[in-house]
Amino acid sequence: MKILTFTSLFPNTTQPELGVFICQRAEHLARLPGTVVRVIAPVPYFPKWLTAKRWGTYSRVQQEETVGNLPTLHPRYAFLPGISMPLHGFLMFLGALNAGRRLHRQFVFDLIDAHYVYPDGFAAILLGKVLRIPVVVSARGTDINVFPSFRLIRPLIRWTLQRANGLIAVSSALKHRMVRLGAPADRIRVIPNGVDVARFEPLDRCEARRSLGIPIMGALIISVGSLVRAKRHEVLIEAVAQLATRIPDLKAYIIGEGSLRPELEALRRKTHTEERVFLVGQKSNTELYRWFSAADVSCLLSSREGWPNVVMESLACGTPVIATRVGGIPEIIVSSELGILVAEDVPSITNAIASALSQKWDREALARYVRSRTWKVVATEIHEYLSSLTKWSSD
Repeated sequence: MKILTFTSLFPNTTQPELGVFICQRAEHLARLPGTVVRVIAPVPYFPKWLTAKRWGTYSRVQQEETVGNLPTLHPRYAFLPGISMPLHGFLMFLGALNAGRRLHRQFVFDLIDAHYVYPDGFAAILLGKVLRIPVVVSARGTDINVFPSFRLIRPLIRWTLQRANGLIAVSSALKHRMVRLGAPADRIRVIPNGVDVARFEPLDRCEARRSLGIPIMGALIISVGSLVRAKRHEVLIEAVAQLATRIPDLKAYIIGEGSLRPELEALRRKTHTEERVFLVGQKSNTELYRWFSAADVSCLLSSREGWPNVVMESLACGTPVIATRVGGIPEIIVSSELGILVAEDVPSITNAIASALSQKWDREALARYVRSRTWKVVATEIHEYLSSLTKWSSD
């Protein structure tokens, strides 16, 4: 099978952590016998002579590179931040059209494997119509949980869901939302993400803390996620402040970066948790296993999720998880032996942290639970689904 993976969420020379989970899925697909995968990962055009911290990085992305074991093209497309969102999918299609035609002449792809419903999936379906090959679109989370709330984007998402030859949802919760948006239920396959068991494995807690230069003694929480509103890190800070007298040695490390850093820093000062809560910034995916292994418990207190990889990665390192009951999280934390599901209020989270820190967790059992869900297993399930679609389209 020859597969064209199409997504803007893919690692590149300047953003090596972007879409790591999509890269892992595509890489393991490419390792299956008889499977060829090539990647088109469009990036916005940005002139090199302009300076902008966020968008300027795109001007340094190479036009062509190999990411992992995957030959990858980065065609440019026109994009005006905050203005062209309703045209985003069409502009992405136009920018990637020549690259798609050129690759298809070389490989004659069986289908397009697109990630993120809008704008990527929308653009991929247009490309599929030009190349006359089926398109499968994977929904990830924000594309279904948030974007449909935009009046001009919602019809484009519905159009994409209804015209894709196949749809993949990373959780059952996401599938239900897709159906409510008009996606045919019988066209959706639920295939959750996997975990890199070679990268995420338990490390001795003291050794992990020593390697990170953090206190070896004392209760420790980590929370991994961008510093954005949806991750609700402020609730964790409030909960740690509430626990100051009950657990005097408690510390929390928040791993991630984002626009809410100034606000979270101010909240640390307001709650007098500067010596308890630490915003340690972005860390490479390859480093996270040390942080998970160092922690007594990890927290994910999001207001929305698709299938959060950090929950799987924490469990793979033997660390229990406190998380909100949103998205696919209850589909991962299916037992009280794996973690604690909480409501989205500070008292519930405070009590859950205290309870988790007082329990004795079977770290080996936690790791075993998720280690069967490898990316190789996911790739096999994806390949089976894609094969059924190409067979159907050729009959």
